[in-house]
Amino acid sequence: MSQDRTKRKLSAILSADVKGYSRLMGEDELATITTIKEYREVFKTLIDQYNGRVVDSPGDNLLAEFSSVVDAVECAVEIQEHLHRRNAALSQNRRMEFRIGINLGDVIEDGESIYGEGINIAARLEGTAKGGGICISGTAYDQVKNKLSLDFQFLGKQAVKNISYPVRIYRIRPKPKATSEKISHQRNKPGQQRKMALGAVSILIIAVAAWAIFNFYLRPDHKQVASVEKIKLPLPDKPSIAVLPFANLSRDPDQEYFADGISENIITALSHIREMFVIARNSTFTYKGKHVKVQQVGEELGVRYVLEGSVQRAGDQIRVTAQLIDATTGHHLWAERYDRKLKDIFALQDEITLKILTALQVKLTEGDQARRMSTTNNLEAWGNVVKGSSLFEQFERQ
Repeated sequence: MSQDRTKRKLSAILSADVKGYSRLMGEDELATITTIKEYREVFKTLIDQYNGRVVDSPGDNLLAEFSSVVDAVECAVEIQEHLHRRNAALSQNRRMEFRIGINLGDVIEDGESIYGEGINIAARLEGTAKGGGICISGTAYDQVKNKLSLDFQFLGKQAVKNISYPVRIYRIRPKPKATSEKISHQRNKPGQQRKMALGAVSILIIAVAAWAIFNFYLRPDHKQVASVEKIKLPLPDKPSIAVLPFANLSRDPDQEYFADGISENIITALSHIREMFVIARNSTFTYKGKHVKVQQVGEELGVRYVLEGSVQRAGDQIRVTAQLIDATTGHHLWAERYDRKLKDIFALQDEITLKILTALQVKLTEGDQARRMSTTNNLEAWGNVVKGSSLFEQFERQ
């Protein structure tokens, strides 16, 4: 048998590009590059979670493959939901909408690259999709129609460029909460997250009492840096840092409190270090939900360093990403992604704190160590307090 025989396989192909990319670049090249870098990270993170891999991502295009078309479709739906939420923070003319096409077809494998008609069809489907939308082929539809709770609109058989036969095309309109959430290949049990909202009233009461005790987010701009002349306050002699509210990447908005709690705990831990100048929570949380540049944060709060990150939770699994940036240079001092069990959340927060201190070359005294060890390790109590604090804050705003 010939050793040079072409290797073929059946794959689910996801092809994506940005609607109106040329216009966005023409209007503001720097902002467009910054946004597309951030959005690519959303793609890469979720594609990995859904057992796929990014094959190529030139310019505003992205090509990924999955062994399961169900995973590919679920991933695409979740990507569009995340990007929709992020776009809401941008002005209408700066919103970046991706079009996604998915096909199940035969491809030729050559090392890490793939070729063939299956990919061409996915690319043509992408061109059929609306901005922020998803179109799939008939072969993909046949496999997912009875497996996913999604609305499918049949667009008919259409002639597509460079394909010799008409292709069945379906548009997807996802229902709220339709797809499962994954972290490290695990899914939530039905209703698991909803149970966490029970007892909100009693938690609110607890929060009022605990507020005084515990009252102690993403988008780096790699090219724009904070101008020392524009910083409203003089930079302190100590290493100065602002911890932005971590972004909630979970599909359940009720998990917002959890992301806030992690940010607050890191602020508290850093505040215990004598050789650190840490901006208070009330100041950094004014940026919550806003698309702000590290440059802006550094200038407005008078700090050199900014920590931002994201949190995603599914059942007893959590994924936390964090990055420490020098606002005066735009350089990343440290960045990491953590996949852990929920029970290890306190150890993880300590680990992130120590990573920050190491990156800033801050040495801990015995007193610093003692103050760091004084926080609670009771997960349920901590969860109740941060959830109650979030509810109390919402109540104050109403």
